[in-house]
Amino acid sequence: MGLELKPSKTRLTHTLHKYEYEEPGFNFLGFFIRQFTVGKYHSKQGFKTIITPSNEKQKIHYDRIASIINDHKALSQEALIGKLNPIIKGWSNYYSTVVSKEIYSKLDHLMYLKLKAWAERRHPNKNRGWVTKKYWHTIGGNNWVFSTAQEDKNPTRLYRHDETPIVRHVKVKGEASPYNGNLVYWSSRMGTHPEMPKKVATLLKQQKGKCAFCGLYFRTEDLLEVDHIIPRSKRGKDEYKNLQVLHKHCHDSKTALDGLIGGMHLDKHQITEEPDEVKVSRPVLKTSRFGDEAA
Repeated sequence: MGLELKPSKTRLTHTLHKYEYEEPGFNFLGFFIRQFTVGKYHSKQGFKTIITPSNEKQKIHYDRIASIINDHKALSQEALIGKLNPIIKGWSNYYSTVVSKEIYSKLDHLMYLKLKAWAERRHPNKNRGWVTKKYWHTIGGNNWVFSTAQEDKNPTRLYRHDETPIVRHVKVKGEASPYNGNLVYWSSRMGTHPEMPKKVATLLKQQKGKCAFCGLYFRTEDLLEVDHIIPRSKRGKDEYKNLQVLHKHCHDSKTALDGLIGGMHLDKHQITEEPDEVKVSRPVLKTSRFGDEAA
């Protein structure tokens, strides 16, 4: 099976200079790739590669948003937000690894103008100030959030493109491979690995491969344990914000410290925590390389 290029979609181009009167750069899978000349202090090569969402994909995305707004003039604000949010989040996440921040802001501005026209059309006898106060509220310090109510009233709010963080690509280590058995490295990098429990892999990525107790990087041969930051015996919840991955020996130290801190406030006769309760409530990772699989 060979690779064939379709002549009508294939051309020679240059990413830095004009080539046969064509502007530099090319589109690939929705991305526009081009290089720009920079000073020697910015790059030893004398140029910098910039990848952005292509103009075509930007237009298609905006046209889709505009079409939904135009086609649902009578829809409630909450229902309209429900239709727009998945589209905005999906598109923004796809382009979150390239230079997209300015494009996100541009799309948010165009979307605001479209929503402003949508809102004013619904209330032709009201002035702009009244319409603004009804559909835009202050949430998280932002005074222009398209939402159903103020922040303290549990509103349904529209997601903005520029809320999506830009995640820069981190080069894979020279000899690293998903098949070399280094579960810690790939779980920390990707947040997932077929041989790693989902909970552990997610926490490893959040902690950037470091133990939350000692701050050292995990190694392939280390035994890992999932710890409840606030122990279950003290009503700590089994949710990600209350979980962390520790070395086994760090977990032992942290558990002892939890007991010591508790003992400082309570008489020994008031302490009802069973000695082994904390151990039982925490899964331990055991694999052929780490030690124990999550119980």
